[in-house]
Amino acid sequence: MSRRDQIRMTEAEQKAFLAGAQTIVICSLDPRGYPHPMPMWFALEDDGAVVMTTFTKSQKIKNLERDPRVSLLAESGTVYAELRGVVLQGEAELVREKEQVLDILARVGAKSAGGAGNAPNPEQLRSALMATVPKRTGIRVRPERVVSWDHRKLGGVY
Repeated sequence: MSRRDQIRMTEAEQKAFLAGAQTIVICSLDPRGYPHPMPMWFALEDDGAVVMTTFTKSQKIKNLERDPRVSLLAESGTVYAELRGVVLQGEAELVREKEQVLDILARVGAKSAGGAGNAPNPEQLRSALMATVPKRTGIRVRPERVVSWDHRKLGGVY
């Protein structure tokens, strides 16, 4: 078995890792073709799609309107033996329908706040987020390719 095969996460491990991650870096392509990496709060949908929102006038949205291809990166660890991460590649779907944008905002907000053990009341959260919805666009990425690693699986032997 190759070292690469030894550190690859299972689908269940990938899902658990992403569920516990606070941010994911979205890399779109800028007008000159260079990667444009930006950290984003995100959530997972039941089908495994990654969702997030950003301001409609942002560079990310302009980039995705021109070219929907993205890479998403979530990673953790500070020393080699602890490094873990997942890269997801796919095409971004821009979500502009306001109720769907609100759903994404609420899902991301609940995940972010819930991590501290203080998940807000869903109706109160939706009400609080309503004012920002007209300025935002949702982003949904259904992964077409996944690369993962978990160096803890090597047991300190490299």
